[in-house]
Amino acid sequence: MAETRPGGIRPRNRRELILEAASRLFYERGYARVGVSDIAEAVGVGPSALYRHFKGKQLLLRRVVLTHLQPFERVLDDRSDDLDAVVRELAAAALDHRELGVLWQREARHLPDEDRDELKDQLRVVAGGLADLARAWRPELTEDDARFRGWCLFSALTSPSYHRVELPRAQFEALLRDVIVTITALPPLVSGRGTANSDADALLLQRGGASRRRQLLSAATRLFAERGYAAVTTEEIGAEVGIAGPSVYNHFASKQELLDAVITRGSAWLEIDLGRTLVRSSDAAETLRALLWSYITFALDHGGFIDILVGEVGHLPDHERHRARQTQHEYVTEWVSLLREVRPELDAATARVLVQATLTLANDMARTGTVRAPEAVRRVGAALMFTSGP
Repeated sequence: MAETRPGGIRPRNRRELILEAASRLFYERGYARVGVSDIAEAVGVGPSALYRHFKGKQLLLRRVVLTHLQPFERVLDDRSDDLDAVVRELAAAALDHRELGVLWQREARHLPDEDRDELKDQLRVVAGGLADLARAWRPELTEDDARFRGWCLFSALTSPSYHRVELPRAQFEALLRDVIVTITALPPLVSGRGTANSDADALLLQRGGASRRRQLLSAATRLFAERGYAAVTTEEIGAEVGIAGPSVYNHFASKQELLDAVITRGSAWLEIDLGRTLVRSSDAAETLRALLWSYITFALDHGGFIDILVGEVGHLPDHERHRARQTQHEYVTEWVSLLREVRPELDAATARVLVQATLTLANDMARTGTVRAPEAVRRVGAALMFTSGP
């Protein structure tokens, strides 16, 4: 809690303190689990004092996300000819604004459409600046290739948001700088815009013929991914498969149970694929490459599930939420163990940072649909895993 000044003197930076507290709480608990009173208490003021600065929680969330995005825009707007300096500043900004990835990907969906559109515009500006950085590094890149790398760079810079690995500040910045250079220095990756993958669950719904339970899982996956769990009703899910809302309860006891089933189904596939890949080869490098290829293929084919896995787990009841996050953590740990077998010079923390950067890259490409070039994503992922770092 913020210190209370003697004599009730209002701190001059109260607005900044409110933004810092809101950012931390939205990141740690999720927007839906944070009240205005929680933020006010963290700053040491009453809710009425907070409302003098922000008229509502949504406006506060909008400002929080913008506050984290704008430093990247300022670095890229500087147009410095010293590319090494730009890379250093970007790496520093990534750690100073570590909450950005989660706040944008998970929490910004609580905003009205016009606010989300504003943030998307800001995000495109940052991604465009990162694309310009890639072309400054490699002038021969096509516009499409530079655009692809811009989004890859944004994914890498926001990847620390999705884990709690701690490294000495200088070491962490150096690692992120190396990741940036790895992405920008790769030879040509993309020759055209490519064709966006069709989401597997959307295709299953169009095809029909599946069991009612499977249809409901596919419908829920698509709707939860598009609009967010909280904005979707069981009536809407039922309508997707031609049944009334109450009939959904013949298959799932609640909307939360349906969400849990969606997450469990996708996580089970990843676990099975992991086990299958691990026993297919005794060569660690070959196994890691096969696992990377398989994950990227799955992510690009199941963007809806990836969206839910990244953004909606927080809506599960406590026990199921803990189980889902523990499953994710253990899955990543298997990747870390395999990477360290291939590259024994990496400590566990560094290896986890590189694994998370690679998975975030695949997840972002799957979720946004901005650029879907599977082979290019695989090549960037392989470079991050096999060559980045010390």
